[in-house]
Amino acid sequence: MNLNQAFATCRRINARYGKTFFLATTLLRPDQRPAVHALYAFARWADEIVDEAGREHRGEELDRLERLLDKEPSNAVLHALADTTRRYELDRELFTDFLASMRMDLHVTSYASFTELGRYVRGSAEVIGLQMVPVLGTVAPRAEAEPYAAKLGVAFQLTNFLRDVGEDLDRGRVYLPADELAAFGVDRDLLGWCRRNRRPDTRVKRALAHLVAHAHGVYREAEPGIAMLAPASRPCVRTAFTLYRDILELVDCSVLWRRVAVPNARRLAVAVPGAGRALLAKVTR
Repeated sequence: MNLNQAFATCRRINARYGKTFFLATTLLRPDQRPAVHALYAFARWADEIVDEAGREHRGEELDRLERLLDKEPSNAVLHALADTTRRYELDRELFTDFLASMRMDLHVTSYASFTELGRYVRGSAEVIGLQMVPVLGTVAPRAEAEPYAAKLGVAFQLTNFLRDVGEDLDRGRVYLPADELAAFGVDRDLLGWCRRNRRPDTRVKRALAHLVAHAHGVYREAEPGIAMLAPASRPCVRTAFTLYRDILELVDCSVLWRRVAVPNARRLAVAVPGAGRALLAKVTR
């Protein structure tokens, strides 16, 4: 199997499904991008297994996917992932933790608190940040940068939970902690009512605003880690950081019945200066 073709397949998957993230990856050095695309494509594969409505034997498919990680690569995504794992010496346990969270999606439909949600987010978000650190490189000891990378993964995941709350309801899941919602008089039934009727509710509005504020706090905790990355990687991560955080400004009751997205003009306004910083970092290496 041709490795270049394998990475090209992963790149197409990233470009199709992860538009904001893909835009940020264009600011990486060319030698870094294939690994990031491979990691994204694998995560997308597992996510699609979990989210395909009516699909039987999803647990068995995830088990099979995990076994494939330890065998000779049988398709483009696995071929690219195997090369990435060897090249950057990625810890196999990170993939185990990721797939464990994917399995949770098969039977867990809600989370009572941030503590419970944290067990899911460990595998669904923190490990993604940790996988990225060796690819991005650091100027600080890797062990110092890793907690910030994990925290940034959590920030991105919380943003997704808030943006996708309506779509997740259709899949039978609510990732927003029940106790945080209940503090504002909100439950699954009320969220479902808003989605079905495409109507806002003051209680939901206040609950979402509270959770947006919480997510902003996680971004603030993660931000110092950007300076710990290799200079050539910072524009990419800063762009992703800014654009994902911008999504939070769009979160209101309407996320229950429509998908919000950062306008293209804003994406360009963030990405173009990032491209300049990326070019400068390459020139001054």
